[in-house]
Amino acid sequence: MADRFWRRLPVFAPLTNAWTHRQLIRKFVVREIVGRYRGSIGGLSWSLVQPMAMLVVYTFVFSVVFKARWTAQNEVAGVSFAVVLFVGLIVQGLFAECIGRAPGLIVSNATFVKKVVFPIEILPVVAMGSALFHSLVSFGVLFIAMMIAGNPFHWTILLTPLVLAPFLLLVLGLTWFLAALGVFLRDIGQMIGLLVTALMFLSPIFYPMSAIPEAYRTLILLNPLTFPVEQARDVLVWGRMPSWSGLALYTAISWTVAVAGFAWFQRIRKGFADVL
Repeated sequence: MADRFWRRLPVFAPLTNAWTHRQLIRKFVVREIVGRYRGSIGGLSWSLVQPMAMLVVYTFVFSVVFKARWTAQNEVAGVSFAVVLFVGLIVQGLFAECIGRAPGLIVSNATFVKKVVFPIEILPVVAMGSALFHSLVSFGVLFIAMMIAGNPFHWTILLTPLVLAPFLLLVLGLTWFLAALGVFLRDIGQMIGLLVTALMFLSPIFYPMSAIPEAYRTLILLNPLTFPVEQARDVLVWGRMPSWSGLALYTAISWTVAVAGFAWFQRIRKGFADVL
């Protein structure tokens, strides 16, 4: 009885719903990943080639053409600029894929909306699962690059899932919200593309926080990408412990966004069929 009571609480609705439909979500994630590369000669190997190519291009542009450097800490820790850069790009890539697809997620799957028995609220979770798969492949490329460059591995790498879990919750909540809003406001898709690009350059992906003037640091810290990018670098690259107080605050905000986004989606989903 107690277990059922906790599961029915609205605050746990996003997780309990995903757990209830976990088998269906798994099948759709696999179908989406395989379907993305269906018909191509390279097949799933493109999921590995793309992050490798991205790593090479960005490293050449920023470290060779622009001669960008992180800090003197790089020389002490033996960490290459490419590794520091790529960690930020992995986090941003997951955010961009989910948020970028969100406004058209329901519209592009209109046939499921008219099927009463189909739980359309799992579509954002499926999109997250697909993006997470490609992020895991990118992490594999990152570890290979670290070994080739001779960068040190720290035990704090094991804390990476803990650091990124709140970020995944935040992205999922925003995806639910934007997926529902995109049904009624089609122009939002164009706005989101601009916003995602702006957030990328307004987060410490291509530059360290120390390079930002004091007057603008508060603004940069309000960027939802800033904290996960910084914390991911701490545990993956620098071997530091995460900021537990910051992680607690970010988790609370992310959980609130996830619950609110799911509630918003469930509240207005009844109008989807009328618009589509």
